[in-house]
Amino acid sequence: MKKIVLAIIGLLCLTMAKAENENLNATNAYSINVNMNALSHALMLSMDQRDAVNSIQNAFAVEMMNAATADRADRNELTKAAVRNCLRRLATVLDHDQMRRYKSILNSTFNNRGIVISE
Repeated sequence: MKKIVLAIIGLLCLTMAKAENENLNATNAYSINVNMNALSHALMLSMDQRDAVNSIQNAFAVEMMNAATADRADRNELTKAAVRNCLRRLATVLDHDQMRRYKSILNSTFNNRGIVISE
């Protein structure tokens, strides 16, 4: 009987550790840290555009962290809203070619991190 109780306690501990690890991985995947030097070089931003994009990226990072800490059921909707808001804000700052390049970079980042936004 003692062995069964210890085995059950061990399984519970392993299960809790795995659940904690999954939450940590989700938070890390949704953490958006942007290297503004690399982004401004890739998009060929002017100094004014760089400042505006930096502010927009900071707001996007906060929205993505809110999505990361949300329940799994709400995460997709919050992620879609964060992306939609970011792209809407950036459309006022970037031209068409810069916007196209930014979308490509964002899509690659999400694919690399395993973030899927379903419709």
